[in-house]
Amino acid sequence: MAAPPVEFAVAVERYLDAATLAEGSRRVYRVALTAWAWTLVGEVAPAGRARRGARPPVVPLAALDEPTVAARVRATLDGRSPRTRQRELTTLRSAVRWWRAQGWLHGDPLTVPPPDTPHATATTTAPLTSTQLRAVLGLRATLRDQTLWHLLHDTSASAAEVLALDIADLDRLRRRTHVRAHGRGLPRLTWSDTTAHLLTLLLQGRTSGPVFLTDRRAPASTPAADRCPLTGRARLSYRRAAELFVAATRPLDPAGHGWTLHALRTSER
Repeated sequence: MAAPPVEFAVAVERYLDAATLAEGSRRVYRVALTAWAWTLVGEVAPAGRARRGARPPVVPLAALDEPTVAARVRATLDGRSPRTRQRELTTLRSAVRWWRAQGWLHGDPLTVPPPDTPHATATTTAPLTSTQLRAVLGLRATLRDQTLWHLLHDTSASAAEVLALDIADLDRLRRRTHVRAHGRGLPRLTWSDTTAHLLTLLLQGRTSGPVFLTDRRAPASTPAADRCPLTGRARLSYRRAAELFVAATRPLDPAGHGWTLHALRTSER
């Protein structure tokens, strides 16, 4: 049995990979399931067009086993129209059934808890302590992964934003992103001398394409913007980066689950 993913977003992708769905249905399911991340942290998901482009909060899959999640799920469904309610309920039920079959969940968030169940605070990813951070950055990992982890910690940017960076977005001399990147909707980022050194090693010989690449050549269908023109490798996906970090940090986690990439953003300074 595969190790359970720590992050809800990764669990969604695992479910969609296993599901027998047409591509159009897969997109609808992804949008609907991603929206539940806001419910898990006690927030309201964006509506309308804003929903498709919004970045959901990073939340552990284990949040679905919290005792008060069922009440929040039901409250969210109660605010939907009957047709939308049924569609989203069916989508979530299908995913939960698959996650439980994998042994990744124990409870059922679609079961309403007793009325006297106390309310819990929103589930968050605990920040790494300085000791944990040193342990993470001291792991024997690939140059790519160590560079990504350092950059995430230095900038406090989301993994999605950092993985979207192209080499042309970097002003490596000044250790910051170019205005070009800001025009593409990416944040203004700066980084340390250590990260700058790692970037120099990582990008040696490359002048264009994504900063972070997969280990294998990209499929022919990969868009040119997500492929390195020199190596032919694809842009590293969030899902793969998250899985690698969980696997690498599992031995360091007292609970044995591994940590999320989000923990690097919120580490103690």
